[in-house]
Amino acid sequence: MLTHTTRRWLAGLGVAGAFVAASATPAFAAEPTIADAKGAEGFSLYANDVIVAPGGPEKWISLYSLVDQPFTSYTVTVDRSAVEGFAEVQNLDDPGACTEAGAVLTCTVKNDEEPDLNLVSLPVLPRDGAKAGQEGQLLFTVSTPNAGTSTYRSTVTIGEGVDLTSEPVVDLAGAPGSTVLSPLSVSNQGKTDAKGAVLFFFGSYGLGPAKRYENCEYFQDNFDQYAYACSLDATVAAGGSAKLDDSFGFAVPGDAWAPNTDHGFAIWMTPADWQAFRSELPDFGKGTKGDDGVLKLSASAPSRALARALQQTDVDPANNETMIKLTVKGDQKADVEASGATLDAQVGATVPVTVGFTNNGPAAINVGGEEGIYTLALVTLPKGTTAEKAPEQCADVEGEFGPDSGKSGAAAYTCFVPGVVGKGRKAEFTFSLRVDQPGALTGTVQLFHGDPKENVGKDLNPANDTAKILVNAAGGQGGGDGGLPVTGASTGLIAGIGALLLATGVGGYLVTKRRRTRFVA
Repeated sequence: MLTHTTRRWLAGLGVAGAFVAASATPAFAAEPTIADAKGAEGFSLYANDVIVAPGGPEKWISLYSLVDQPFTSYTVTVDRSAVEGFAEVQNLDDPGACTEAGAVLTCTVKNDEEPDLNLVSLPVLPRDGAKAGQEGQLLFTVSTPNAGTSTYRSTVTIGEGVDLTSEPVVDLAGAPGSTVLSPLSVSNQGKTDAKGAVLFFFGSYGLGPAKRYENCEYFQDNFDQYAYACSLDATVAAGGSAKLDDSFGFAVPGDAWAPNTDHGFAIWMTPADWQAFRSELPDFGKGTKGDDGVLKLSASAPSRALARALQQTDVDPANNETMIKLTVKGDQKADVEASGATLDAQVGATVPVTVGFTNNGPAAINVGGEEGIYTLALVTLPKGTTAEKAPEQCADVEGEFGPDSGKSGAAAYTCFVPGVVGKGRKAEFTFSLRVDQPGALTGTVQLFHGDPKENVGKDLNPANDTAKILVNAAGGQGGGDGGLPVTGASTGLIAGIGALLLATGVGGYLVTKRRRTRFVA
């Protein structure tokens, strides 16, 4: 999930709408992924570095404890003495949250009922008269009643301010299987030449990269269907502009849902801002470089050769984002078929039961966009059985995804796969059922399809959207139909589809953490 700091960064970049629903839990809660996250003693800490510039926005430094269980009681001291001469690290707005004694902030939390790995977040601004190149460190000290004390240092740098800008919207169109070229451009409306730039793109399924370049890093999973960053070695002169070479564009997958409208965002950053952003967002996972040559950025005016002695930061990060809107033309949808199960079992036994659905194509599903469908499976277990174990992709139909995912004991479950399911692929959900009664025990798998516009949609063949679960339990006759009435089940589930789509798919931006789901060819 995205961190507090990341959400502030994204808000500053003007893309907060795509991420505002993201969880407050840091992505590294379970397993630290930041190489320099360390404390001086018994537990690890992490705080991001920041670069601020005169005339630019405030930035936030957030301190995290990288522990299995968040601390409920702790004290954080922040020694600001090394940055006081050029940067203002402000106290929190909450009355009584932190006290000040000269350059030292002291923040104490006792018996927090909703503990968080985020221990403290502080805004940073440059002081009047601050000069580019000034740098110092904040010293964080965290003391706990039972885990001891640890320290961490975070660097505050005064950068050279530039102002990268880009056109707000680019409209594109293409059919499944086509390549749509789009050489994006960037301008510099500041008074200082921008020495180098990074283009960061993320987008939904229809906006695949047409080429994978050597100077671009492509990230897998956990952010959006596609996400990559291209480091461009060119100077964008003050008052000038630059354009990517003509090879840059997007490959619309051959199994794209059509018609559809896909969205993506292209954000221009200075190299230093990108490094700060990258270090704060371990959600990217491991990136890989491409091998299709070097993507070039060509200036529209002659560039002056300038040394990169000073780190640069964008003083207005709200105007350097381009929304890519791709209209996928054509008529290509999908037939999704429910998969039930039939098995024999003894009363008292616990048996695995695997159900789910198969995408018969031709289009992929769960691809995002405004018209592409998402598929949910309503799994009603046979009456006379008890779910001793449920998949983490399934939640009690009376509950919600997240808190109620994978809980045992429910009579019916809503199962959802957040990833793309292509033609011929199956999504499988395996339950461990205890057989409590003899007889032919029946349940159902019923599919529901929705899209962000209509909430409830249809696939190509609604007739195969229901399948039976049959457990032949030895030991006598009895049992019964475990299926819920379709009309009664669908009303609440339809509302749930709308809420789930809002959380996981509007515009194709997957902000919930993707879970590992078993796919079979």
